[in-house]
Amino acid sequence: MTTVPFNAATAAYNNASQLISQVSQPSTPGSDLLAQHALQPDFANMLSQAVQGVVDTGKTSDAMAMNMVNGKADVVDMVTALSQTEIAIESMVTVRDRVISAYEEIMRMPI
Repeated sequence: MTTVPFNAATAAYNNASQLISQVSQPSTPGSDLLAQHALQPDFANMLSQAVQGVVDTGKTSDAMAMNMVNGKADVVDMVTALSQTEIAIESMVTVRDRVISAYEEIMRMPI
């Protein structure tokens, strides 16, 4: 028996992980310089780590839900995992909205 929502969620997590790995692995000729720069904390690294954290939280929540379906998990643990995922996603959406708002504000500035 296949469960389509869980397969779709897994595919979404895998796609997000691939995007994160593509951003974190530079493919330009000056990759040595970029690799040295990657060691320093910057916004792109912070953002990719935050997205990876949300992806990991979602995977944990999905695993807990599958364990619940199979009778191997407690309801309280599953609800807690789902709540943590919801909070992580809401936080990420809030950060995204703030970044978009800041970008729009910068674009409205006169030159």
